[in-house]
This record gives sequence, structure tokens and C-alpha cells, in this order.
Amino acid sequence: MAQEISARAVQADVSDGEQAKALVAEAGDVDVLVNNAGLTRDGVFIRMSDEDWNEVIDTNLGGAFYTCRAAARGMMKRRSGSIVNISSIVGLHGNPGQANYSASKAGIIGFTKALARELGVRGVRANVVAPGYIDTRLTEVIADEMKDVMLANTPLGRFGAAEDVAGAVRYLCSDEASFITGEVLLVDGGLGM
Repeated sequence: MAQEISARAVQADVSDGEQAKALVAEAGDVDVLVNNAGLTRDGVFIRMSDEDWNEVIDTNLGGAFYTCRAAARGMMKRRSGSIVNISSIVGLHGNPGQANYSASKAGIIGFTKALARELGVRGVRANVVAPGYIDTRLTEVIADEMKDVMLANTPLGRFGAAEDVAGAVRYLCSDEASFITGEVLLVDGGLGM
């Protein structure tokens, strides 16, 4: 895909600070950073292993921290840049069986708001997109009964597509959003109301 759009693809494990730093260095001057890495290790809180807790927190929240830290210095020097961190509706409302995921996504919201306050004076914006139920590999494993409940509680009466999230991200990265920072944009069909 990168070749089709005359871009370059760079890969790293963002849960590792050194790899995240190398990723940003290899990418070059970063004007826009979108943190979309995420994984789940669902299970009831009382039986959740330390490994499942740490892996989700390290990837979802730690990855955002490491890549933002690596990219922010250059953005601050250039006095411009846009960071969009992907959270989730469960970061605002929680979800049974997802204490680790909910905590990581709630952390992204607080982290991004702190970034907006710290980096805004240097012309760098930081915002959050919080999707609801979006048809992806991550949500394929949700039980049909739970999907039915979510659909019944979504006023638009459908699940989202990756393109819905991409449109919100594109807007927040654009000049049209040049006076928006520290915000959480829900892309959830009304599920979180």
C-alpha cells in the first residue's frame, strides 16, 4: 500500500521505548502522528493475569507515550504538528471483562489532554478519537449477544467502518481543525450519549 501512494512503511513494536524512538527517527520529520496501535486481552478483572494487564497497558498506553515523546521534540522545534491518539468508547464508560483495555484507553484521554496543555504553547495540537463499535479484527471476537446490545443502543442503527474513524482523524490532522486541541471526538453512532 505504501508504494501505491508513494509513501514509506516503517514497522516497530511501540510498546518498546527504544523501538518507538527508532521508528520516529526512521520516519524523519513527523508533522502528523496518529497512535492507533492497540490490542485486547479480555477477561474478568478478578482473574486477569499480570501479563494480560501489562501487555495491554504497555501497548495501548505505553506505545502512545513512547511515540509522542519521540515525535514531539521535532514538532515543538518547528512550532507545528498534530497528534491524534485513538482511544475507545470504553475509555469513557468502561466495559465488563475489559478492565485493562478500558484503563489503557481512559489513560490515553488523560495523557492527550496533558499533551495538549504542554505542547499547545509550541503550536502542537493533541486530540483523541474515541470509536464505538467499528467492524475490525479487534471486534470480530465479541459475542453476538453483546453485538446485539451495542447495536440496539446505537442511535444510528449500524456499526461503524474504518473509514468513519479515518475521516475523523483526517479532520483533526487538517488545517480545518487548527484551533482544536485537547478534545475527544466520539465516532460511535451515538452509542456513548
